[in-house]
Amino acid sequence: MENMQAVNSFVAAYLKKKGFKEAEQLLEDLQNKESAPIDFHNDPDLAKFIHHFSQSEDDVAQYQDGYSKLRSWTYSSLDLYKHELLRVLYPVFIHSFMDLVAKGHLQEARTFFNAFHEDHELMHSRDLQKLEGVLSQSHLEEMEFACSLRQNKVNIKICQYSYDLLLQYLHKTQSTAMLGVINEHINFQVTSVEPGSISDDTEVVTLIGSCQDAASLINQKEIHWGLLEDSLEERLEKEGGLLSDSEKTEAENKEGDVDDSKKRSVEGGKQGASTKKLKKDKAVNATAKSARPEAKPTPAAPRVKPELTLPVMSTEVEQSILEDLRNRVQLSSVALPSVSFYTFLNTHNGLNCSSISQDGSLVAGGFSDSSLKVWDMAKLGQQAGSSTLQGENDSTSSEHVAGPNGVKRSYTLFQGHSGPVYSATFSPLGDFILSSSADTTIRLWSTKLNANLVCYKGHNYPVWDVQFSPVGHYFASSSHDRTARIWSMDRIQPLRIMAGHLSDVDCVQWHANCNYIATGSSDRTVRLWDVQSGECVRIFIGHRSMILSLAMSPDGRYMASGDEDGTIMMWDLSSGRCVTPLMGHTSCVWSLAFSCEGTLLASGSADCTVKLWDVTTSTKAPKNEDKSGNPNRLRSLKTLATKSSPVYSLRFSRRNLLFAAGVLSKNV
Repeated sequence: MENMQAVNSFVAAYLKKKGFKEAEQLLEDLQNKESAPIDFHNDPDLAKFIHHFSQSEDDVAQYQDGYSKLRSWTYSSLDLYKHELLRVLYPVFIHSFMDLVAKGHLQEARTFFNAFHEDHELMHSRDLQKLEGVLSQSHLEEMEFACSLRQNKVNIKICQYSYDLLLQYLHKTQSTAMLGVINEHINFQVTSVEPGSISDDTEVVTLIGSCQDAASLINQKEIHWGLLEDSLEERLEKEGGLLSDSEKTEAENKEGDVDDSKKRSVEGGKQGASTKKLKKDKAVNATAKSARPEAKPTPAAPRVKPELTLPVMSTEVEQSILEDLRNRVQLSSVALPSVSFYTFLNTHNGLNCSSISQDGSLVAGGFSDSSLKVWDMAKLGQQAGSSTLQGENDSTSSEHVAGPNGVKRSYTLFQGHSGPVYSATFSPLGDFILSSSADTTIRLWSTKLNANLVCYKGHNYPVWDVQFSPVGHYFASSSHDRTARIWSMDRIQPLRIMAGHLSDVDCVQWHANCNYIATGSSDRTVRLWDVQSGECVRIFIGHRSMILSLAMSPDGRYMASGDEDGTIMMWDLSSGRCVTPLMGHTSCVWSLAFSCEGTLLASGSADCTVKLWDVTTSTKAPKNEDKSGNPNRLRSLKTLATKSSPVYSLRFSRRNLLFAAGVLSKNV
């Protein structure tokens, strides 16, 4: 009897909601005439369908009304707890939307999305763009991003009182749909500290896997982050072979003058004013160096043994590197580096990547037409008719072949890939260059012979990044197949395969001691891998978008990672925790580089700027150092803006000159 009454009530409510007044009146008259609910037992299938439909209608209402009321309650909460409670809204919103889609309420899900998505546009615009494409249940099952969200929980830090307030509200209002979403998809980390103490925590809202305990266990593994035993730097320290400040200043001026000539050859005329400015900057830096207080001595990094067999270095090369180290300019927050920027022109939107050799003498560009082009700055300066890094198409293989008007080509063209070139990296000595491509291969080229030496095959999908190790010979690659691989130049098969990321591995970087590699992924995590065992020894969680760039500090203790939203995070490898976020870029961070002594971090972005950050302040100052304003005020030292050139790559030379490269873009 109760079931019949429920079915009748739902039918009446449905007819009224849809505006079918005549049918509603007929049903009411029929019920009054029989003085009892209409019995659907003659058609049990119809009764079953109506009962199921009534439940689904209730589901839709529960999600819409439940979220709307939760939203109103959150925004009307006390200011002290509001910022914590607001963190709950976004995961509840996206999971309510996906639940409606999963249950087949596609139109209602779209209405729900359109009604509330603007609340989250500022912080989660990229995620919302992806979810907006979910138009059916099959999309929900096939979309990698949606599957990742539904299979993982969101970890939210919240104080005890805010947590109690939320539970009290949910039980009082009997919001079963919202309670179900929160219980299934949110993991609360309740703390006893005041709300203000955790408001700036970078891990306050993170996406975690279902195996959170396993990730915690991984981060407890021991790692040896120190430098290699008997390295050239250690040998130089023991010999006491460092130059005086005046000699270093002379070395800097000498290197800066060489760079000036290179820059003039690259950019042609109109360099008079900029050259004067560069000299003026150097004079200011020299004055600042002599005036700066003596820096506090930092503890030396521990020494570790290599896990890989290191290549033998010739005496001549060793002496050359030692000479560079002796003439290294010591940088600090008051002694910023000289910067040389190489601009690619006429690339016709075809440039995908760029790379700069250790001494800045060679610049490479990878293009969408599957070509790799290398410019020799010394030869470029000798050619009066070619003063820019041109990217025009050419079928030649050497810069010595004449082009239009009898002018010799200014670059060496390497052809061999059958797909766009996504990454390139020079060996430490500049005699080799590696390139990775959409054709799933990695190619090794000789800059001396201007020829392809080896084609490495192993990945199954496009290879996004490839990086030589600090000692050469070994290199690492990352791919769309969700793996990273370690290779050696003398073997065509990979030595190790690192698998564990949930999505594309977008970038890879070697640790200073060559015993570890770091990988950044579209799954928003960074992982650290042991090259000997192939095991993951650290998982770094905190980014809110895909990771595009990585850099290791020279002492091997810290790592910096940059993401698609413009956020840079500094990580402590020992603890696996974020030391500090560096906010300032407004677009993708495509390149990161530490200065050779590790005091400065340079970042290059699609927002057409290079930023210099004070690493010492970022890693050692307490988080509440700047209570009255922007916490990054002391960390960001300088912003160098280009006219209209997104920054593709950065490189500090051994003498601490900063090289940067980008492409002139009319769309910026």
